[in-house]
Amino acid sequence: MKHDVADFGLVRKGKTRIEWASNQMPVLELIRKRFLKEKPLKGLRLSACLHVTCETANLVIALKAGGADVVLVASNPLSTQDDVAASLVRDFGIAVHAVKGEDRKRYYSHIYAALDHGPHITMDDGADLVTAIHKEPAKHKRNIFAGTEETTTGVIRLRSLEAQGRLMFPIVAVNDADTKHFFDNRYGTGQSTIDGIIRATNILLAGSTVVVCGYGWCGRGVAARAKGLGARVIVTEVDPLKALEAVMDGFQVMPMEEAARRGDVFVTVTGNTGVIRREHFLRMKDRAIVSNSGHFDVEIDTAGLRKMAVKVRPVRDSVQEFALPGGRRIYLLAEGRLVNLGAAEGHPAMVMDMSFANQALSAEWVAGEWKALEKKVYRVPADIDKEIARLKLKSMGVSIDGLSEVQKKYLSGWEAGT
Repeated sequence: MKHDVADFGLVRKGKTRIEWASNQMPVLELIRKRFLKEKPLKGLRLSACLHVTCETANLVIALKAGGADVVLVASNPLSTQDDVAASLVRDFGIAVHAVKGEDRKRYYSHIYAALDHGPHITMDDGADLVTAIHKEPAKHKRNIFAGTEETTTGVIRLRSLEAQGRLMFPIVAVNDADTKHFFDNRYGTGQSTIDGIIRATNILLAGSTVVVCGYGWCGRGVAARAKGLGARVIVTEVDPLKALEAVMDGFQVMPMEEAARRGDVFVTVTGNTGVIRREHFLRMKDRAIVSNSGHFDVEIDTAGLRKMAVKVRPVRDSVQEFALPGGRRIYLLAEGRLVNLGAAEGHPAMVMDMSFANQALSAEWVAGEWKALEKKVYRVPADIDKEIARLKLKSMGVSIDGLSEVQKKYLSGWEAGT
């Protein structure tokens, strides 16, 4: 079995971490047990480009239980947990090509290793696999009939391909499932981003000013968690509706030009490029901390910051100090990449349980339905979304009401009035 991992001496640690995460992923465990019996993915090759974490490990173990021949590669150079990667190869017989801190050349060699697997189904987090396929379709497209996508950034890229009429196979936007973005993006990104910032810096957020760039579901989560720890939160936005929502949620909203003067800690979560730029660095306080929790490392102009600096040095794990002319210093976390995975462990397993349940069931759905699907981006079917929510509530010991027959009739009719 071909693989590329850092250190098989980490196998034991990786296996216990995978087991720990499994204890907090009851919905995915139920799916794994059913997959083991029914084998809905039997005979299919599946290439997954995801963050190689203990939570992801439980997903690929479930996919293998379903009969899939799985190859796993990293979707970010800094997000791999090397002990988990080693355990997946040694203990579970899953081909993994991922090493924490890999350079760009090695990262893309892993992407191509996943495509050399000749997958029938792709599973992406950021659409790097799909992008590589569409750049060289004659080389990589041959067996693929469907795919899934995990995150907002990837869905944006896929919808661009669809709008141009260039998408080559149907893909399920797992990110659009309510049990994904309502919970993973808000609670997962919110908690793990703050966790990454604190692990990297050990600063006290209480009393500091945190600038959250973007007020989508991820931005909402980061802002809420920062506020909960006692920070003063400023939100920057380009969408008037989201900006209005941030105001109504009790946050200050202002242009980045003004926020740059006030912030102690900056977090970008927009999914766009060039959010924090040279003109903003010039306005920042001495010792301002800058971080990104968007998928790609394009939200902060790190190249521009490096050109401005007279000296760059590492000062802590995952922290670089950029000394600017005049004596001010700016601290960049995790090289401007995903701070929650570059400096911490990513989302808690409990929330990834729902996200990866969506991935597993979406893979099963496209495996059975792909012949009837068009070359477009699909939402996760509503019945899958609701079933995951039901199972999650059950695992938490939470019961809810059901509609009576009278209520069902009322909601389906039009006759009742004032």
